[in-house]
Amino acid sequence: MNTIFNFINQFFAFLAPITDAVWDFPTNIAWYKHIPILGQFSFPVLLLMGVGIYFTIRTRFIQRHSFAPAIKIMLARQPPKQGVSAVGSFMLGLAMRAGPGNIVGITGAISIGGPGALFWMWVAAFFGMASAFTESVLAQLFKEKKGDEFVGGLPFYGKRLLGNNHFVGLFLSLVFITYALFNIPAQTFNVFSAIGGIAQAATGHHYSHQSTLYYTIAVILIIACAFIIFGGIRRVVAYSDVLVPIKAVIFIGISIIIILINFPLIPYFFREVIVGAFAPHAIFGGAIGTALAQGVKRGLMSNEAGQGTITMAAAIANNRHPCEQGLVQSFGVFFDTMVICTMTGFIVIMAHVWTGSVDGMMWESVRASKITLYLTSVHTLVSSSLATIIEIIMCACYGLFAFTTLLGMISFAEISANFISKKSGFILVIRILGSLVFVPFGILTILAGLELGNLWYISDLMNIIMVYLNIPLLLLGLPFVLKALADYRKNKGTSFDSKRYGFTTECWNGKKNVR
Repeated sequence: MNTIFNFINQFFAFLAPITDAVWDFPTNIAWYKHIPILGQFSFPVLLLMGVGIYFTIRTRFIQRHSFAPAIKIMLARQPPKQGVSAVGSFMLGLAMRAGPGNIVGITGAISIGGPGALFWMWVAAFFGMASAFTESVLAQLFKEKKGDEFVGGLPFYGKRLLGNNHFVGLFLSLVFITYALFNIPAQTFNVFSAIGGIAQAATGHHYSHQSTLYYTIAVILIIACAFIIFGGIRRVVAYSDVLVPIKAVIFIGISIIIILINFPLIPYFFREVIVGAFAPHAIFGGAIGTALAQGVKRGLMSNEAGQGTITMAAAIANNRHPCEQGLVQSFGVFFDTMVICTMTGFIVIMAHVWTGSVDGMMWESVRASKITLYLTSVHTLVSSSLATIIEIIMCACYGLFAFTTLLGMISFAEISANFISKKSGFILVIRILGSLVFVPFGILTILAGLELGNLWYISDLMNIIMVYLNIPLLLLGLPFVLKALADYRKNKGTSFDSKRYGFTTECWNGKKNVR
């Protein structure tokens, strides 16, 4: 078995330099790297940030309207005759957004760029809200009906925007399915890490990968995934409606308790974030560009705005107007970054475990593992009597973050696969691949004691490919979004008829029975 895993690991090894080169371009070019501040930014980050600013201007700061209306839309909770509710779509999108990266990713950004990275993460999220609005409205405009459900997203609006070319949609669908499935083993690993952390904190005993505990986790995880996924999108939404609020409320609640316990450090937190954004400590490199680049990159990667990955969740919702889901998903970016990610930032910065590591050697060893750094920060901020209990709770949240992201990946792959074929047999194949092939594959690597580090390079590569494929489509589709937005503002969100604006859609043709 180890021979097979090692072969797979080596097979994907060739992707490592390719992935790094694509993600880092053009910072890997000497003359560009030496440009002050700008030289810290790779093209993908510049692209995502740039279109976010552009969409913000063109929509006349749609972020201003993404709060009260979005909450009102979700609280309505009208049982839809077709598709899922607005709040169900929001929870499914948040299942993907609020993943392990909200803990380890934010911790990593701060450990490299300093507290100021959090400030630039907020800035990136603000502009990312406009990108999320744009792609979500496109997903709604060009969604399609499938029985009593809706399907749509990147492949569907990609086809329409490029001359109704079916091969465009087919290509986009295959790329997204590959992206989603190859992200599953990583989330499987995170689930095991979380539960292993809970067991170790509770018993003080380190469990090997061949222990009964790990085999028990494996069986339960496969059964749970298969049960939920084979129940279809509605069952996934039903469970995400429960699991997502639980993980969010517990994580935010415990974080707030830790913050209140350390109330005197709150002024220190804001001072470090603001000052560090423009004058980072020497231990973090002392360059504003590092803090800025880390914050922007993490902000954009954590909320996934502009990557096309959340468009599947946006498409399945039943709304009165396509812009409603745009507002809901835009609010999702705010909640993910400004609330959940900020909770992580509070704990890591208030603990400031880098203090005293003047030579940097001790700090380098501490920040090598992001989850270890986060848990060390938690231990620093609470009494020893509470530390173990809180660590168990936070590990449980981390596991839920990974589990819901795993479910989201498989579900979004299924929604995307509907572009290729809506037949139940084909969709069954996608469900089998996700829950009974890729999840067990990830489990087997863990039981064998291998992390298959090189395998993760394909998910990183697919991630940036998604960005490069989606952004041009968003720019092409912006005129349709602006027409829908003008209609929403003019008619106060009443039923939308695309034919009034010179184009036709399957679900927005002015007929009252489309809902």
